[in-house]
Amino acid sequence: MDVIEIFQASRQNYGTRKIKVELKKRGLIVSRRRIGRILKEQGLVSTYTVAQFKPHTKSCNESELKNELNREFNQEEEMIVIVSDLTYIRVDKKWRYVCVFVDLFNREIVGYSTGPNNDALLVYRALSSIKVDLHKIQLFSIQIEETSLRIS
Repeated sequence: MDVIEIFQASRQNYGTRKIKVELKKRGLIVSRRRIGRILKEQGLVSTYTVAQFKPHTKSCNESELKNELNREFNQEEEMIVIVSDLTYIRVDKKWRYVCVFVDLFNREIVGYSTGPNNDALLVYRALSSIKVDLHKIQLFSIQIEETSLRIS
Protein backbone atom coordinates (compact mmCIF):
# COMPACT_ATOMS: atom_id res chain seq x y z
CA MET A 1 0.00 0.00 0.00
CA ASP A 2 1.21 3.48 -0.86
CA VAL A 3 0.03 4.98 2.45
CA ILE A 4 2.16 2.63 4.56
CA GLU A 5 5.12 3.03 2.19
CA ILE A 6 5.00 6.84 2.46
CA PHE A 7 4.60 6.62 6.24
CA GLN A 8 7.64 4.35 6.60
CA ALA A 9 9.72 6.47 4.16
CA SER A 10 9.03 9.56 6.30
CA ARG A 11 10.61 7.75 9.30
CA GLN A 12 7.08 7.49 10.76
CA ASN A 13 6.74 11.28 10.99
CA TYR A 14 4.07 12.05 8.37
CA GLY A 15 0.46 12.36 9.39
CA THR A 16 -2.63 12.29 7.20
CA ARG A 17 -2.07 15.77 5.69
CA LYS A 18 1.47 15.13 4.44
CA ILE A 19 0.63 11.62 3.28
CA LYS A 20 -2.26 13.05 1.26
CA VAL A 21 0.14 15.54 -0.42
CA GLU A 22 2.59 12.73 -1.27
CA LEU A 23 -0.22 10.60 -2.70
CA LYS A 24 -1.39 13.55 -4.81
CA LYS A 25 2.16 13.85 -6.21
CA ARG A 26 1.83 10.19 -7.26
CA GLY A 27 -1.49 10.95 -8.96
CA LEU A 28 -3.71 9.35 -6.33
CA ILE A 29 -6.65 11.15 -4.75
CA VAL A 30 -7.40 9.80 -1.26
CA SER A 31 -9.25 11.52 1.58
CA ARG A 32 -7.52 12.24 4.87
CA ARG A 33 -10.25 10.28 6.63
CA ARG A 34 -9.43 7.17 4.61
CA ILE A 35 -5.68 7.65 5.18
CA GLY A 36 -6.34 7.97 8.91
CA ARG A 37 -8.43 4.81 8.85
CA ILE A 38 -5.65 2.89 7.09
CA LEU A 39 -3.06 4.13 9.59
CA LYS A 40 -5.32 3.22 12.49
CA GLU A 41 -6.03 -0.27 11.12
CA GLN A 42 -2.27 -0.87 10.82
CA GLY A 43 -1.62 0.53 14.29
CA LEU A 44 0.61 3.31 12.91
CA VAL A 45 0.93 6.60 14.80
CA SER A 46 3.06 9.56 13.77
CA THR A 47 6.01 10.20 16.09
CA TYR A 48 5.46 13.94 15.67
CA THR A 49 2.53 15.25 17.64
CA VAL A 50 1.73 18.77 18.83
CA ALA A 51 1.78 19.16 22.60
CA GLN A 52 -1.70 19.58 24.00
CA PHE A 53 -2.81 20.74 27.41
CA LYS A 54 -4.05 17.89 29.56
CA PRO A 55 -5.45 18.83 32.94
CA HIS A 56 -4.01 16.75 35.73
CA THR A 57 -6.66 15.35 37.99
CA LYS A 58 -5.57 14.87 41.55
CA SER A 59 -7.53 13.59 44.46
CA CYS A 60 -9.16 16.45 46.30
CA ASN A 61 -8.31 16.93 49.96
CA GLU A 62 -10.96 19.57 50.56
CA SER A 63 -13.93 19.06 52.82
CA GLU A 64 -17.45 19.34 51.48
CA LEU A 65 -18.75 22.92 51.73
CA LYS A 66 -22.28 23.99 51.03
CA ASN A 67 -23.07 26.55 48.35
CA GLU A 68 -23.28 29.77 50.37
CA LEU A 69 -23.52 32.12 47.37
CA ASN A 70 -26.39 30.18 45.77
CA ARG A 71 -26.07 32.11 42.45
CA GLU A 72 -26.85 35.48 44.09
CA PHE A 73 -24.43 37.43 41.90
CA ASN A 74 -25.97 40.89 42.46
CA GLN A 75 -24.71 42.31 45.74
CA GLU A 76 -25.81 45.48 47.53
CA GLU A 77 -22.55 46.36 49.32
CA GLU A 78 -18.97 46.76 48.18
CA MET A 79 -16.32 44.19 49.17
CA ILE A 80 -18.77 41.84 50.91
CA VAL A 81 -18.67 38.97 48.40
CA ILE A 82 -15.53 38.23 46.38
CA VAL A 83 -15.44 35.52 43.70
CA SER A 84 -12.36 34.00 42.10
CA ASP A 85 -11.41 32.10 39.02
CA LEU A 86 -8.29 30.21 37.98
CA THR A 87 -7.67 29.87 34.26
CA TYR A 88 -4.85 29.15 31.85
CA ILE A 89 -3.55 30.92 28.75
CA ARG A 90 -1.06 29.71 26.14
CA VAL A 91 1.90 32.13 25.86
CA ASP A 92 5.01 31.35 23.77
CA LYS A 93 4.09 27.63 23.53
CA LYS A 94 3.80 27.35 27.32
CA TRP A 95 0.81 27.41 29.65
CA ARG A 96 0.52 30.37 32.04
CA TYR A 97 -2.04 30.54 34.83
CA VAL A 98 -4.10 33.51 36.01
CA CYS A 99 -5.92 33.85 39.34
CA VAL A 100 -8.43 36.71 39.54
CA PHE A 101 -10.55 38.00 42.44
CA VAL A 102 -13.65 40.01 41.50
CA ASP A 103 -15.98 42.06 43.74
CA LEU A 104 -19.59 41.12 42.89
CA PHE A 105 -20.87 44.57 43.85
CA ASN A 106 -19.37 46.37 40.84
CA ARG A 107 -17.57 43.51 38.99
CA GLU A 108 -14.22 45.18 39.69
CA ILE A 109 -11.02 43.12 39.74
CA VAL A 110 -9.67 43.61 43.24
CA GLY A 111 -6.73 41.21 43.07
CA TYR A 112 -4.88 39.03 40.59
CA SER A 113 -1.67 37.14 39.94
CA THR A 114 -0.09 35.21 37.09
CA GLY A 115 2.50 32.48 37.01
CA PRO A 116 3.84 29.36 35.34
CA ASN A 117 2.23 26.95 37.85
CA ASN A 118 -1.32 26.41 39.01
CA ASP A 119 -0.53 26.17 42.71
CA ALA A 120 -1.27 27.66 46.12
CA LEU A 121 1.41 30.33 45.66
CA LEU A 122 -0.54 31.73 42.70
CA VAL A 123 -3.66 32.11 44.87
CA TYR A 124 -1.62 33.50 47.79
CA ARG A 125 -0.09 36.20 45.57
CA ALA A 126 -3.55 37.10 44.24
CA LEU A 127 -4.90 37.37 47.80
CA SER A 128 -1.99 39.54 48.89
CA SER A 129 -2.60 41.89 45.94
CA ILE A 130 -6.04 42.81 47.37
CA LYS A 131 -5.62 46.34 48.78
CA VAL A 132 -8.53 46.38 51.26
CA ASP A 133 -8.85 44.81 54.69
CA LEU A 134 -9.65 41.12 54.16
CA HIS A 135 -11.63 41.00 57.43
CA LYS A 136 -14.30 43.18 55.77
CA ILE A 137 -15.00 40.45 53.20
CA GLN A 138 -17.77 38.11 54.37
CA LEU A 139 -17.70 35.51 51.59
CA PHE A 140 -15.01 34.22 49.23
CA SER A 141 -16.53 32.13 46.46
CA ILE A 142 -13.91 29.98 44.80
CA GLN A 143 -14.55 28.54 41.34
CA ILE A 144 -13.29 25.05 42.24
CA GLU A 145 -16.14 22.53 42.12
CA GLU A 146 -18.59 25.35 42.91
CA THR A 147 -17.77 25.61 46.58
CA SER A 148 -17.88 28.71 48.73
CA LEU A 149 -15.81 29.61 51.74
CA ARG A 150 -17.34 31.62 54.58
CA ILE A 151 -14.85 33.96 56.30
CA SER A 152 -15.68 34.61 59.96
